[in-house]
Formats: sequence, structure tokens, C-alpha cells
Amino acid sequence: MSHTVRTARTIRKLHTVRTALRAAVVLGLGMGLAACSETVDQVDKAVDETYEVTYEVTGTGVDEIQFHGGGGRAMEPKIETVESPTLPWRKTVTLRGIMPPAVMPIAVDENRADVSCSITHKGKVIKEAKGKGMLAAGGCVAVPPVAG
Repeated sequence: MSHTVRTARTIRKLHTVRTALRAAVVLGLGMGLAACSETVDQVDKAVDETYEVTYEVTGTGVDEIQFHGGGGRAMEPKIETVESPTLPWRKTVTLRGIMPPAVMPIAVDENRADVSCSITHKGKVIKEAKGKGMLAAGGCVAVPPVAG
């Protein structure tokens, strides 16, 4: 069999595979968009829903606490700051929709920070962390507890 014939067959096979892959991608996108439209409906309902969480920070050596306080947009929340907080520190806030609850204790002197944080929703702890160092265990960030 000549090189030209083998090359032509290989090109046809590649074309067939590409066509099949394109069809699969289009089918997958179509199915994904159908499922996505249901998810969008759920998100639309959840975006206007509000929920309350309580942040708590305990320990030593915290110079500042940053947290999502409810302002800003759902995926771009306004970060509020408390400088030189007295520990234990506790704050209850109302958040909206898919805005994630988050609290971040920050220490300038990483050798003196020994911190824990928690986020509580309806009496249940939904996130907690403990750590030593400058950004004590990365703080606490939870999944928004909105109905889905």
C-alpha cells in the first residue's frame, strides 16, 4: 500500500474522530445547559435569601480580624475589619444569597499567635479552624448555607 493511500486513510480517520468528538462536546454542552437552567433557577431564588451566621475568634496574639459582614455583592463581598480586637471576639451578621461566610484572624507577630475561629449557623458550627502563625490556619470560610 502506498504512503499516499495510508496518509489519506489516516486523515479520514482523524476527521471522523474529530467529528465524533465535536458531536459529543455539543451534546454534553446541550445537556449541561439544560441542567444549568435548573441550577440558575435555584440560584435566582437563593440570591435574595438571607441567613445569619455568628463568627467567633479566640486565642492570643490577634492584631486584626477581617470578615464578610454582608455588604458588597454575593461573589465580591465587602470585607470589614476590626483592629486590635479583644479576644474572645464574637459577631453575628446577616449575609445574602450565595455570599460565603468568612472570618480571618490576622497576627503581625507569627510567633505569638495561637488562634481558633468558628462560624455558626442556626446553632450548628459549619466551619472551624485552629492554628498558630501569621494567618492563623487560613481563617474560616464556609459554604453558604442557603437552601438549594
